[in-house]
Amino acid sequence: MFAMLYGKRIAVVLPAYNAARTLEKTVAEIPKDIVDTILLVDDGSQDETPAIARRLGLQVFLHERNFGYGRNQKTCYREALRLNADVVVMLHPDYQYQPRLVLPMAAMIAGGTHDVVQASRILGGKAVSGGMPLYKYLSNRGLTFIENLLTGAKLSEYHSGYRAFSREVLLTLPLLMNSDDFVFDNEMLAQAIYFDYRIGEISCPAHYFPEASSINFQRSVKYGFGVLWTGLRFRLQKLGFASFRIFDKSAHGLASYYRPSVS
Repeated sequence: MFAMLYGKRIAVVLPAYNAARTLEKTVAEIPKDIVDTILLVDDGSQDETPAIARRLGLQVFLHERNFGYGRNQKTCYREALRLNADVVVMLHPDYQYQPRLVLPMAAMIAGGTHDVVQASRILGGKAVSGGMPLYKYLSNRGLTFIENLLTGAKLSEYHSGYRAFSREVLLTLPLLMNSDDFVFDNEMLAQAIYFDYRIGEISCPAHYFPEASSINFQRSVKYGFGVLWTGLRFRLQKLGFASFRIFDKSAHGLASYYRPSVS
C-alpha cells in the first residue's frame, strides 16, 4: 500500500552522522501520510543513530566508515531510486530544518511544476533572528551574490541542506563527479541550473542549537573556496573556455556507484 502524492511515490532520505540526539524528533514531524519510504544512511556514526533509526522503523543503510557528507547523499539517492521513488526529499536529521515542509516541497515536484525545490533560510528574512550566526549569514549572502552572477540564476541561497528532486534529475545529473565533502550540495545545485531544470524555493525557518550539526570555521572557509570554484567552472564551461566533468551528462551517474551494506 503506497501513500503517494499526485500518484507519485515519495521518499525522504536522511544523511546521518551522529544524529542520535535529534533523529527521533525529526522523524516524528515528517508527514508520513504522503511519504512512502524514509531511508537513513548512516555514515559511520559513533553514537546510537543506527539503533534509534531501526527502532523508529526506518530503512537503514550503513557505511562501514565515515566517507563524507557528499558520498552519504550519493548513497541516499541511489537507494531511493532503487526503491522506485518518483520524488526524493533530502532532510538533515539534526532538526535544524522544519520536517513538515516535506509536504509542500514534494508536492511542487509531484504536481509537475518543478524539478528541484530547496527550502531557503533566507526567504522570509528571519535567518539571523532564528539563530544563524552572523558570519554564516554574511558569507551566505556574499557567496550567493557571486554565484548568481556566475550562473545567471536568481536564487535566494545556494547553501540549504533541505532539498527535493524528481527522479529524472537524480538519474540525469552526473553526481559521481561531485565532491564527497560538503560542497556536494553546491555542485548539485549548479548542475541543476546548468542543465536548465526548473528550480523552486520555499521559505523555511531554521533552528540553531547545540545538537544541530554545523561545520566549524576552518571547514566553512574550505567550503567557501569550493563554492567559488564551482561557480567559476560553471561560467567557464558556459562560455566555452573549458570543459568539466561535473557538467558533462555523459559522465558517470549513480548506477555505477559502490554498494553499501544493508541492515
